[in-house]
Amino acid sequence: MYEEIIRNLRTAYDQRVEERDSKEVLNWKVEEREAFLKLLLQENKTRLLEIGTGPGVHAKYFQERGLEVVCIDLSPEMVKRCNEKGLKAYEMDFQHLAFPESEFEAIHAMNCLLHVPRENLSRALQEIYRVLRVKGLFYWGQYGGVEQAGVYEEDHYRPKRFFSFLRDDQLKKIAEGYFKIYSFKTIELETEENFHFQVLTLRKE
Repeated sequence: MYEEIIRNLRTAYDQRVEERDSKEVLNWKVEEREAFLKLLLQENKTRLLEIGTGPGVHAKYFQERGLEVVCIDLSPEMVKRCNEKGLKAYEMDFQHLAFPESEFEAIHAMNCLLHVPRENLSRALQEIYRVLRVKGLFYWGQYGGVEQAGVYEEDHYRPKRFFSFLRDDQLKKIAEGYFKIYSFKTIELETEENFHFQVLTLRKE
């Protein structure tokens, strides 16, 4: 199932580079990345891995503010767009991070791990834990608040994408299996009644 999901995501996102690169970054997302950058600078962390970078919008922001950024994404076309922007980007999936242990001081993952089925999430977190340095910080943000998994039937992407949403207590419990929770909060969304955005800032102890 995981391999099929990855293939479908790769195909879907390959076709949406221009759309995703031209989208305006919502104000609350701008505030989120500014807050994470501030925390990284306070702790003198400069080497960042961005997982599920897409066209590299957030990665470029971090790079322009002095961080050494490495990006990964499932989509070859997204990786190509990142490279065109001067970002160091590689085609890679969540469960197979081809980096040495303790390679990064920080990891940023916004709205990408929600594509991982719950039964595969532990493997992805093990890989993230492996490549993060001790005392390193991991930003994990995604939509959720309810427990729901499957293809989003109203999705305009083709193939339609798989999503796995988690309740707040589920997300925190899974995260605590690998990391110490530095902070957790939720952001209410004007366009969604049942969902909100979940923000975990985690530390490798």
